[in-house]
Amino acid sequence: MTRSARRTRRMLQVTGAGAAALLALSACSSSDSDSSATSGSSASASASDKLSGTVTVFAAASLKESFTTLGKEFEQAHPGTKVTFSFGGSDSLAASITAGAPADVFASASPKTMAIVTDKGDAEGTPATFVRNQLEIATLPGNPDKVASLKDLTKSSLKVVLCDKTVPCGAAAQKALDASRLKLTPVSYEEDVKSALNKVVLKEADAAVVYKTDVKAAGDKVEGVDFPESAQAVNEYPITLLKDSKNAETAKAFIALVQSADGRKVLTEAGFLQP
Repeated sequence: MTRSARRTRRMLQVTGAGAAALLALSACSSSDSDSSATSGSSASASASDKLSGTVTVFAAASLKESFTTLGKEFEQAHPGTKVTFSFGGSDSLAASITAGAPADVFASASPKTMAIVTDKGDAEGTPATFVRNQLEIATLPGNPDKVASLKDLTKSSLKVVLCDKTVPCGAAAQKALDASRLKLTPVSYEEDVKSALNKVVLKEADAAVVYKTDVKAAGDKVEGVDFPESAQAVNEYPITLLKDSKNAETAKAFIALVQSADGRKVLTEAGFLQP
Protein backbone atom coordinates (compact mmCIF):
# COMPACT_ATOMS: atom_id res chain seq x y z
CA MET A 1 0.00 0.00 0.00
CA THR A 2 1.32 3.43 -0.95
CA ARG A 3 1.89 6.23 1.51
CA SER A 4 -1.01 8.18 -0.06
CA ALA A 5 -3.41 5.25 0.31
CA ARG A 6 -2.45 4.75 3.98
CA ARG A 7 -3.11 8.49 4.70
CA THR A 8 -6.56 8.27 3.07
CA ARG A 9 -7.46 5.18 5.14
CA ARG A 10 -6.48 6.89 8.41
CA MET A 11 -8.65 9.91 7.54
CA LEU A 12 -11.65 7.66 6.87
CA GLN A 13 -11.15 5.93 10.26
CA VAL A 14 -11.04 9.29 12.09
CA THR A 15 -14.12 10.52 10.25
CA GLY A 16 -16.01 7.33 11.15
CA ALA A 17 -15.07 7.67 14.81
CA GLY A 18 -16.25 11.25 14.82
CA ALA A 19 -19.56 10.28 13.27
CA ALA A 20 -20.03 7.57 15.89
CA ALA A 21 -19.31 10.08 18.63
CA LEU A 22 -21.84 12.47 17.16
CA LEU A 23 -24.46 9.71 17.01
CA ALA A 24 -23.78 8.82 20.64
CA LEU A 25 -24.12 12.45 21.71
CA SER A 26 -27.34 12.71 19.72
CA ALA A 27 -28.71 9.61 21.44
CA CYS A 28 -27.81 11.01 24.88
CA SER A 29 -29.42 14.31 24.03
CA SER A 30 -32.55 12.54 22.86
CA SER A 31 -32.61 10.44 26.04
CA ASP A 32 -32.16 13.52 28.23
CA SER A 33 -34.93 15.24 26.31
CA ASP A 34 -37.24 12.27 26.77
CA SER A 35 -36.36 12.12 30.46
CA SER A 36 -37.03 15.83 30.80
CA ALA A 37 -40.33 15.47 29.00
CA THR A 38 -41.29 12.57 31.25
CA SER A 39 -40.32 14.56 34.33
CA GLY A 40 -42.30 17.53 33.11
CA SER A 41 -45.27 15.29 32.36
CA SER A 42 -45.11 13.85 35.90
CA ALA A 43 -44.98 17.33 37.42
CA SER A 44 -47.96 18.33 35.30
CA ALA A 45 -49.88 15.24 36.41
CA SER A 46 -48.99 15.99 40.01
CA ALA A 47 -50.24 19.53 39.63
CA SER A 48 -53.50 18.27 38.11
CA ASP A 49 -54.00 15.98 41.15
CA LYS A 50 -53.92 18.98 43.49
CA LEU A 51 -57.12 19.42 45.52
CA SER A 52 -59.25 22.39 44.60
CA GLY A 53 -62.80 23.71 44.57
CA THR A 54 -65.57 23.95 47.13
CA VAL A 55 -66.75 21.20 49.48
CA THR A 56 -70.24 21.58 50.94
CA VAL A 57 -70.68 19.86 54.30
CA PHE A 58 -74.05 19.25 55.96
CA ALA A 59 -73.35 18.66 59.67
CA ALA A 60 -75.20 18.32 62.96
CA ALA A 61 -75.50 21.61 64.87
CA SER A 62 -73.37 20.27 67.73
CA LEU A 63 -70.41 20.02 65.34
CA LYS A 64 -70.42 23.72 64.49
CA GLU A 65 -67.39 24.89 66.49
CA SER A 66 -65.12 21.90 65.83
CA PHE A 67 -65.99 21.54 62.14
CA THR A 68 -65.51 25.27 61.56
CA THR A 69 -62.01 24.91 63.00
CA LEU A 70 -61.29 21.85 60.84
CA GLY A 71 -62.61 23.65 57.76
CA LYS A 72 -60.11 26.46 58.27
CA GLU A 73 -57.29 23.97 58.79
CA PHE A 74 -58.26 22.17 55.58
CA GLU A 75 -58.28 25.38 53.53
CA GLN A 76 -54.85 26.35 54.87
CA ALA A 77 -53.42 22.91 54.06
CA HIS A 78 -54.93 22.93 50.56
CA PRO A 79 -54.80 26.42 49.00
CA GLY A 80 -57.49 26.79 46.36
CA THR A 81 -60.10 24.87 48.33
CA LYS A 82 -63.08 26.19 50.27
CA VAL A 83 -65.25 24.38 52.83
CA THR A 84 -68.80 25.64 53.29
CA PHE A 85 -71.11 24.36 56.02
CA SER A 86 -74.80 23.97 56.65
CA PHE A 87 -75.40 23.21 60.35
CA GLY A 88 -78.75 22.16 61.80
CA GLY A 89 -80.85 19.33 63.12
CA SER A 90 -79.67 16.05 61.62
CA ASP A 91 -83.19 15.04 60.62
CA SER A 92 -83.85 18.20 58.64
CA LEU A 93 -80.42 18.04 57.00
CA ALA A 94 -81.04 14.42 56.00
CA ALA A 95 -84.44 15.37 54.55
CA SER A 96 -82.82 18.16 52.53
CA ILE A 97 -80.24 15.75 51.12
CA THR A 98 -82.83 13.19 50.05
CA ALA A 99 -84.83 16.02 48.48
CA GLY A 100 -81.85 16.88 46.27
CA ALA A 101 -80.02 19.64 48.14
CA PRO A 102 -76.46 19.91 46.73
CA ALA A 103 -73.91 18.63 49.25
CA ASP A 104 -70.71 16.59 49.29
CA VAL A 105 -70.48 15.36 52.90
CA PHE A 106 -73.03 14.52 55.61
CA ALA A 107 -72.07 14.27 59.30
CA SER A 108 -75.02 13.23 61.45
CA ALA A 109 -75.51 13.11 65.21
CA SER A 110 -77.00 9.62 65.11
CA PRO A 111 -77.10 6.45 63.00
CA LYS A 112 -80.90 6.77 62.83
CA THR A 113 -80.80 10.10 61.02
CA MET A 114 -77.94 8.90 58.82
CA ALA A 115 -80.18 5.98 57.82
CA ILE A 116 -82.60 8.47 56.23
CA VAL A 117 -79.86 9.17 53.68
CA THR A 118 -78.44 5.66 53.28
CA ASP A 119 -81.88 4.06 52.88
CA LYS A 120 -82.51 6.37 49.92
CA GLY A 121 -79.20 5.36 48.35
CA ASP A 122 -77.75 8.87 48.65
CA ALA A 123 -74.56 7.85 50.47
CA GLU A 124 -71.40 6.70 48.71
CA GLY A 125 -70.13 3.71 50.65
CA THR A 126 -70.70 2.87 54.31
CA PRO A 127 -70.84 5.76 56.83
CA ALA A 128 -68.13 5.65 59.51
CA THR A 129 -68.58 6.63 63.16
CA PHE A 130 -65.98 9.28 64.00
CA VAL A 131 -67.02 10.52 67.48
CA ARG A 132 -69.62 10.06 70.23
CA ASN A 133 -71.38 12.62 72.40
CA GLN A 134 -73.04 12.56 75.81
CA LEU A 135 -75.84 14.64 77.30
CA GLU A 136 -75.53 17.22 80.05
CA ILE A 137 -77.94 19.64 81.72
CA ALA A 138 -77.28 23.30 80.96
CA THR A 139 -78.47 25.71 83.65
CA LEU A 140 -78.24 29.45 84.16
CA PRO A 141 -74.79 30.65 85.29
CA GLY A 142 -74.19 29.77 88.93
CA ASN A 143 -77.04 27.22 88.81
CA PRO A 144 -79.41 29.41 90.89
CA ASP A 145 -82.15 26.74 90.88
CA LYS A 146 -79.74 24.18 92.40
CA VAL A 147 -80.36 21.60 89.70
CA ALA A 148 -78.44 18.47 90.66
CA SER A 149 -80.18 15.67 88.78
CA LEU A 150 -82.43 14.84 85.87
CA LYS A 151 -85.30 14.42 88.34
CA ASP A 152 -84.92 18.06 89.43
CA LEU A 153 -85.98 19.13 85.93
CA THR A 154 -89.46 17.73 86.55
CA LYS A 155 -90.23 20.48 89.11
CA SER A 156 -93.18 22.56 87.94
CA SER A 157 -91.38 25.76 88.96
CA LEU A 158 -88.66 25.24 86.34
CA LYS A 159 -88.83 26.25 82.70
CA VAL A 160 -87.05 23.48 80.82
CA VAL A 161 -86.47 23.09 77.08
CA LEU A 162 -85.60 19.96 75.12
CA CYS A 163 -84.63 19.27 71.55
CA ASP A 164 -87.43 17.94 69.39
CA LYS A 165 -87.80 14.16 69.66
CA THR A 166 -86.97 13.74 65.96
CA VAL A 167 -83.55 15.35 66.53
CA PRO A 168 -80.77 13.12 67.96
CA CYS A 169 -80.30 15.21 71.13
CA GLY A 170 -84.06 15.07 71.76
CA ALA A 171 -84.24 11.34 71.15
CA ALA A 172 -81.29 10.82 73.51
CA ALA A 173 -82.93 12.99 76.21
CA GLN A 174 -86.14 10.99 75.92
CA LYS A 175 -84.18 7.76 76.18
CA ALA A 176 -82.54 9.01 79.40
CA LEU A 177 -85.90 10.07 80.82
CA ASP A 178 -87.43 6.69 79.96
CA ALA A 179 -84.50 4.90 81.60
CA SER A 180 -85.16 6.94 84.75
CA ARG A 181 -88.95 6.49 84.48
CA LEU A 182 -89.35 10.25 84.60
CA LYS A 183 -91.95 12.35 82.85
CA LEU A 184 -90.95 15.84 81.78
CA THR A 185 -93.10 18.40 80.00
CA PRO A 186 -90.83 21.11 78.56
CA VAL A 187 -91.95 24.65 77.83
CA SER A 188 -90.75 24.08 74.26
CA TYR A 189 -89.18 21.57 71.91
CA GLU A 190 -86.39 23.11 69.82
CA GLU A 191 -85.34 22.24 66.26
CA ASP A 192 -81.71 21.57 67.18
CA VAL A 193 -79.34 21.51 70.13
CA LYS A 194 -78.02 25.05 69.60
CA SER A 195 -81.56 26.44 69.70
CA ALA A 196 -82.25 24.59 72.96
CA LEU A 197 -79.04 25.88 74.52
CA ASN A 198 -79.73 29.42 73.33
CA LYS A 199 -82.96 29.51 75.35
CA VAL A 200 -80.87 29.22 78.50
CA VAL A 201 -78.20 31.64 77.27
CA LEU A 202 -80.94 34.23 76.67
CA LYS A 203 -82.48 33.39 80.07
CA GLU A 204 -85.73 32.37 78.41
CA ALA A 205 -85.45 29.01 80.15
CA ASP A 206 -83.96 27.78 83.41
CA ALA A 207 -82.41 24.63 81.99
CA ALA A 208 -82.01 22.54 78.86
CA VAL A 209 -80.84 19.02 78.13
CA VAL A 210 -78.08 19.35 75.54
CA TYR A 211 -74.69 17.84 74.75
CA LYS A 212 -71.56 18.24 76.85
CA THR A 213 -69.88 19.78 73.80
CA ASP A 214 -72.48 22.54 73.62
CA VAL A 215 -72.14 23.36 77.31
CA LYS A 216 -68.38 23.57 76.86
CA ALA A 217 -68.70 25.77 73.77
CA ALA A 218 -70.97 28.19 75.66
CA GLY A 219 -68.30 28.89 78.28
CA ASP A 220 -69.50 30.93 81.26
CA LYS A 221 -72.88 31.68 79.63
CA VAL A 222 -74.26 28.48 81.18
CA GLU A 223 -73.32 25.93 83.83
CA GLY A 224 -73.18 22.21 83.16
CA VAL A 225 -74.64 19.53 85.40
CA ASP A 226 -73.78 15.87 84.76
CA PHE A 227 -76.37 13.17 85.36
CA PRO A 228 -75.72 9.40 85.39
CA GLU A 229 -78.63 8.54 83.09
CA SER A 230 -76.76 10.21 80.22
CA ALA A 231 -74.55 7.11 80.00
CA GLN A 232 -77.64 5.24 78.76
CA ALA A 233 -78.06 7.63 75.82
CA VAL A 234 -74.66 8.26 74.22
CA ASN A 235 -74.96 9.23 70.56
CA GLU A 236 -72.66 7.97 67.81
CA TYR A 237 -71.83 10.39 64.98
CA PRO A 238 -71.39 8.89 61.49
CA ILE A 239 -69.94 10.70 58.46
CA THR A 240 -70.19 9.86 54.77
CA LEU A 241 -69.42 11.03 51.25
CA LEU A 242 -72.63 11.71 49.34
CA LYS A 243 -73.34 9.93 46.08
CA ASP A 244 -74.04 13.11 44.08
CA SER A 245 -70.94 14.94 45.28
CA LYS A 246 -69.61 17.36 42.66
CA ASN A 247 -66.12 17.37 44.21
CA ALA A 248 -65.61 13.85 45.50
CA GLU A 249 -61.80 13.79 45.82
CA THR A 250 -61.68 17.00 47.85
CA ALA A 251 -64.66 15.83 49.92
CA LYS A 252 -62.86 12.55 50.69
CA ALA A 253 -59.83 14.53 51.82
CA PHE A 254 -61.97 16.55 54.25
CA ILE A 255 -63.48 13.35 55.66
CA ALA A 256 -59.95 11.98 56.05
CA LEU A 257 -59.00 15.07 58.07
CA VAL A 258 -62.01 14.60 60.36
CA GLN A 259 -60.93 10.99 60.99
CA SER A 260 -57.21 11.79 61.36
CA ALA A 261 -55.25 12.31 64.58
CA ASP A 262 -55.45 16.07 64.03
CA GLY A 263 -59.19 15.83 63.56
CA ARG A 264 -59.63 13.71 66.70
CA LYS A 265 -57.61 16.23 68.68
CA VAL A 266 -59.89 19.12 67.68
CA LEU A 267 -63.00 17.05 68.39
CA THR A 268 -61.89 15.69 71.78
CA GLU A 269 -60.81 19.16 72.88
CA ALA A 270 -64.37 20.26 72.08
CA GLY A 271 -65.66 17.56 74.45
CA PHE A 272 -66.50 14.74 72.04
CA LEU A 273 -65.76 11.14 73.00
CA GLN A 274 -63.68 8.72 70.94
CA PRO A 275 -65.75 6.40 68.71
